Amino acid sequence: MRYRPRVDPAYRELTDPAELRALLGEPSVRARDKERRSLHPMDRAWIDASPFVLVATADAEGRCDVSPKGDPAGFVHVVDEQTLAMPERPGNRRADGFHNVLSNPHVGLIFLIPGRTDTLRINGRARVLTDAPFFDAMVVAGHRPKLALLVEIEAIFHHCAKAFLRSQLWEPESWRPTQLPSRAQMVKAIEAPAESLEELEAYYGPAYAEGLYRAGE
Repeated sequence: MRYRPRVDPAYRELTDPAELRALLGEPSVRARDKERRSLHPMDRAWIDASPFVLVATADAEGRCDVSPKGDPAGFVHVVDEQTLAMPERPGNRRADGFHNVLSNPHVGLIFLIPGRTDTLRINGRARVLTDAPFFDAMVVAGHRPKLALLVEIEAIFHHCAKAFLRSQLWEPESWRPTQLPSRAQMVKAIEAPAESLEELEAYYGPAYAEGLYRAGE
């Protein structure tokens, strides 16, 4: 389906990069020049400490996807100073990111460390591997990945803390996990109305963690 932007006379759209720069101002020299192409030892230490990564991809037509990836800290394997490998783990088998990479290799990664308000960002080009010598180093709970995303780094830099400070993401007193329906209730209402709530609650209950390294959702 061809994209048609919503037209609303109340909206004032910005389309000129010069206007954008005039509105926001110039970045500081530190922000402008902080991109690198190779991992510093502190970058490697950050990756080793990170249990959670957001992976952004896009298909050949530019339609975007962001997928969370998590495993024990250090699950992303550092191949060398300019190359990373991220293991596949069992999920819902949609493989949206892998499909995107097959048609468009550009990826963006954000590495998070719980409690830290700064992040590590990496942009690069990815390939999908079905095997490599380092696959054996990525075994977790007996699961050897069938696939891995190999990322050749094009830009790497640390990102400031403002978004996390504004959102209070790591401050427990701001958390409201029960203000929305449970996962089972949302699936019942949105995705699978024919399934019973009792079955969904059993599926997404405590036993859910037992299938983390088995295919399915």
